Amino acid sequence: MKAKHPYDVEVQRRACRTASPGPCAHRPRCYIALVAFLLLKIIPTVSMLAEESAPQQLLTSLRHLRSGEQREWNNFPEQAQGDHLELSFTASPDQQISTLSLRQQDVKQLWSVRLNGKMLGRLQRDENDMRVYLSVPAGTLRKTGNHLKISSTAQRGTDDIRVGEIALHPRAPNQVLRDARLHVTVIDRDTGQTTPCRLTILNSAGSLQSVGAVSDDQLAVRPGIVYTASGSAWIGLPTGDYTLYAGRGFEYSLATARLSLEQGAERRLTLTIHREVDTRGYVACDPHVHTLTHSGHGDATALERMITLAGEGIELPITTEHNRHVDLEPLAQTMKLDSRFTPVIGNEVTTPVGHFNIFPVAPGAAVPDHTGTDWPSVFAAIGKVDDVQVVILNHGRDLHSQVRPLGPAWHHALVGDNLRGWPIGFNAMEIVNSAATQSDPLQLFHDWLGLLNHGHRVTPIGSSDSHDVGRHFVGQARTYIRSPDKDVGKIDRVAAARQMVAGRVLMSYGLLTDLTVNQTFRPGDCATIVSPQLHVEVCVRGPHWVQAQRVALFANGQRIAEQTIDIEAQRPGEGIIWKQSWQFPRPPHDVHLVALATGPGIRQLYWPTAKPYQPTSDNPQTTVVGCSGAIWLDVDGDGQSTSARELAQQHVAAAAGDLPGLLGALAGYDAAVVAQAAHLYHRHSEALLTPAAQRAIRAATPATRAAIGLYLQTWGETQQARRRR
Repeated sequence: MKAKHPYDVEVQRRACRTASPGPCAHRPRCYIALVAFLLLKIIPTVSMLAEESAPQQLLTSLRHLRSGEQREWNNFPEQAQGDHLELSFTASPDQQISTLSLRQQDVKQLWSVRLNGKMLGRLQRDENDMRVYLSVPAGTLRKTGNHLKISSTAQRGTDDIRVGEIALHPRAPNQVLRDARLHVTVIDRDTGQTTPCRLTILNSAGSLQSVGAVSDDQLAVRPGIVYTASGSAWIGLPTGDYTLYAGRGFEYSLATARLSLEQGAERRLTLTIHREVDTRGYVACDPHVHTLTHSGHGDATALERMITLAGEGIELPITTEHNRHVDLEPLAQTMKLDSRFTPVIGNEVTTPVGHFNIFPVAPGAAVPDHTGTDWPSVFAAIGKVDDVQVVILNHGRDLHSQVRPLGPAWHHALVGDNLRGWPIGFNAMEIVNSAATQSDPLQLFHDWLGLLNHGHRVTPIGSSDSHDVGRHFVGQARTYIRSPDKDVGKIDRVAAARQMVAGRVLMSYGLLTDLTVNQTFRPGDCATIVSPQLHVEVCVRGPHWVQAQRVALFANGQRIAEQTIDIEAQRPGEGIIWKQSWQFPRPPHDVHLVALATGPGIRQLYWPTAKPYQPTSDNPQTTVVGCSGAIWLDVDGDGQSTSARELAQQHVAAAAGDLPGLLGALAGYDAAVVAQAAHLYHRHSEALLTPAAQRAIRAATPATRAAIGLYLQTWGETQQARRRR
């Protein structure tokens, strides 16, 4: 017979005492004994359950894998540890669902995860550092000979990734991710009310931590990211230590909390954020927004898109599905988010010769023909769409359908000239597309300045091109339109579009750079300058969690002033990173002015800036950018600002083929005017390459000679690119 535990004996002995007249008199003693008995029975059981649910560590380190031959980024070793990962292990066979968890970094392509020949799923197609969880179907595991394989299914390109820290949990994912529960509430300090926001959850390793929550009509959930429409959320988490961030996009502060969660814990947390960046009088517009529901790719459903727009503080979202007109206003109304933003119907007209966002589109308007193979036919089709005012050239340096619209085979960027002679039928262009950034973060900025010098009144645009909830999230790059913003649920769509076309904008990708001339004129204005001095004020704004390092002022695309910003210096005020005025003599001719600020990219996972989309180098560094729209200076007093090309045309016509005379007349003009004149003189007959022309160029002023030299260099690059095409 099994011996009794001493406490069992004591409980039995006390229970049998008969000193009292009835059983009720000693009930407290009985209860104490019973509790002690149960605790002694339950505590070992809990301990055994914890041991039984403890994960089996299959790999404790990260492995560097590479699909393709070339190294993708220079922060990876020259040689990868392989093109796939294979592990063999023993396990306890279980007829219940279990879980495989792993850590992944820098995943751009498709990578499959197979266990014993069964497809468990894929790594998240997301470059961010994250911990993800895959369900292992019942009956998959064997006692011995288990085989795990992670490999790329991509057919081309290169992808350097890190994957590892793999564990096997003897419980289903919904159990592993719900060891503890956390209720988060986020308050807007200015209103005292809850506010839509983004929650970012990092584990003790600094990775985005998958959570025990799913997307619904209030939440949009991805590993380590929870957008909440209401400002509150219940989140399940494994036991562990976490850092949680709450924010609402570029304009808002960032709240932080650190916490430890034990098995079975239930915690409540309230965080407060507030608007730091003053954008009064401007509307936050993202003119390039997609959904999985209507575009068929990416991962953000239309429901999730509504939540993420509110969570990032976008006030005028343009729905630009590929060759479709989609109205999301009814959905916003159903979700009671229509007071948070004003949806606009748009269309990404996706053609073989470029992608163009158009808006606003009248409800019921016909979709334009997107099959045109030249710009005249494309813009003719767009022109037939009712109510459209804005036509944006998207990601002009990216290659799609073997066409790079602003690449040197198609476009001479220095002088803003389409090499096929096609008209510039767009009136705006993306300077930053935060889902498709460039290795040279200012490439498109300089392309834009070239178009302005050519005489094209093109508006600079920041947009997200977001198809996702978390990977390339909505509203990171955005465009601030000077427009009434008191009621963001009732923005005048037509008036805002008109302001955008007029160039009354600030382009923002982590920074907001404003420009004022003579304390009166702002971006989009034509400023008649009568005083001998020019007073220029530049203000760079941003939240406390963004930095700026450099600010510059450009006249006709030429840098005329620059200053380094001390990152450690005290800021002039909340939401203001740098503010300063410059004095300049009145320019000798009409010019346009643009202010630009740049800073280090954001590596922190609460708002990370993405690596280049189609990189031209292996440098993964990123940059935040903010630029103003152009202010056009009317120096000659004729009531309008004359472009560099128009000035050049006047002098080329007057010279009538006399190159030495032309070069002499250009001596008082800036490099932009000289380059335009060189292009007009040279483009048809290559006249600047003759011996006589070269002698005349050598006799010109150093500044004129340098400008013509740069023109000939870039012209030569276009010729080489056209021959290679």
